[in-house]
Amino acid sequence: MRSRGVLKKIGKGLLAIVVLLAGLALYIHIRGIPTYTVTDRPTLTVEVTPERVVRGKRWVSMLCAECHKNPETQALTGRSFSDLPPEFGMVWVPNITQDKAHGIGTWTDAELAYLLRTGVKRDGQYAPPWMAKLPNLSDDDLLSIIAFLRSDDPWVRAQPIPKQPSKPSFLAKALSYVVFKPLPYPKAPILAPPASDPVRLGRYFAASLDCYGCHSADFKTINVFEIEKSGGFMGGGNLLLDTNGRPAYTPNITPEPETGIGRWSEADFVRALKDGFRPDKSPVRAPMARYPELTDEEAKAIYAYLRTVPPIKNTNKPWGQVQLPGDATAGDRIYHKYACTSCHGESGLGSCDLRTANRKYKTDVELMGWIRNPEKLMPGTKMPTWDGVIAEEEYAPLTAHVRKLGGAGP
Repeated sequence: MRSRGVLKKIGKGLLAIVVLLAGLALYIHIRGIPTYTVTDRPTLTVEVTPERVVRGKRWVSMLCAECHKNPETQALTGRSFSDLPPEFGMVWVPNITQDKAHGIGTWTDAELAYLLRTGVKRDGQYAPPWMAKLPNLSDDDLLSIIAFLRSDDPWVRAQPIPKQPSKPSFLAKALSYVVFKPLPYPKAPILAPPASDPVRLGRYFAASLDCYGCHSADFKTINVFEIEKSGGFMGGGNLLLDTNGRPAYTPNITPEPETGIGRWSEADFVRALKDGFRPDKSPVRAPMARYPELTDEEAKAIYAYLRTVPPIKNTNKPWGQVQLPGDATAGDRIYHKYACTSCHGESGLGSCDLRTANRKYKTDVELMGWIRNPEKLMPGTKMPTWDGVIAEEEYAPLTAHVRKLGGAGP
């Protein structure tokens, strides 16, 4: 009789726990991403100078444009975040042009600074975990970003394009209550290290560009203030998605010689980071972007810092591949051979819209010229220079395939 009473009490206790957890789950599901009371927003006004605008665009190009720049508008009007792991749900990146109704035209400088530092919007809602927060960026670089957002650059001129509703998953909502929380606004000035200290400068860029966020083991074990304490720091293996929604595991960039970049020279690393090609001439694949905005000295500084990171033996996992049909054209095969799909997608619509090629480039010679050396025609483009990588005999069939994709374009 006594044992029955004990079991009955245990059963009631377990039932209470189940009811509590169910209630908590329902609360999280209904409330969604949490909202906080903002009490420590700074008072600041950013002076928009030509120097700051130039510096700010450089940082926006490296930090923000990859998600916010729409390939159709060629402005920061937002887009579907197709390369987010599906476990986080369906996400639409917002319009951050100066449009007052749909963009950030009515935001103050302080509200923007607070969002970028803490991850909390002006209405108190937490920006979901996939938005990069910038606790490590220097004050000067942060203010330069805001100055650029206030400029007359075509990227940020007002465009009345509404944000599509995002549908974060229950996991994304729950993590926003448990793991991903607002960061404190800095109480002391943040200064960038001097160029005379390359290891510290390299760490500054590795932290500010969020290299560790993608190249460590998992987003859920990231430590933004002590980045070296992130799980599997720089050892790769984190699951991302490419433009087509296929798995894209991040590579190991520790100095481990077998599975990392321990055998890469400084020149190898600079070329991969700035030009987008590994030592074997294979392209760096999306969602990893190349960084032509970095100077050679800054890229070398990142390399110097990575040489100090403890090596991790972590074999790179294979990326998702597509099996081409037997009747695929030579151009289609070349398009896949050089991983054009990872940026442009199978249809030509990805981070850049290849479907407009027929309108932009009237002759095959012009289109081939763009593929060979896009930097010459559009300085600062993320498109790598393929001259010397793509074989001469491959340009004609590749151009024909791009023309075919362009047949569906505007």
